[in-house]
Amino acid sequence: MFTGLMANIVVTGEKEATEWYSRLFERQPDGTPMAGLAQWCFDEKFGIQIWEDPQRAGGSNVVIDVDDLDKVAERLRAAGIDHDEPSPGGGQRILPVTDPDGNQVVFFGE
Repeated sequence: MFTGLMANIVVTGEKEATEWYSRLFERQPDGTPMAGLAQWCFDEKFGIQIWEDPQRAGGSNVVIDVDDLDKVAERLRAAGIDHDEPSPGGGQRILPVTDPDGNQVVFFGE
């Protein structure tokens, strides 16, 4: 049985990506367990890692459930992260955001 998840996003450069994802998540990473890797833990068993691998960067996609999509959109806009407005998608509303490497983070919720 599954008991947790650590999603992995492949980026060109860990330093630059850490800066961008720190703005996205409103905080610095919770850890950098090894060179080229940074991670944010949202609870004990759920998190996101960025991994530096320039040859594979840009093809990752993660989907994150949020409790207030409009508030997330406002916060991202204030942080200087470009995005379209929330729109219908998959039976919910979605807010796709693309990082500088072309990876996509999709927030969804009410």
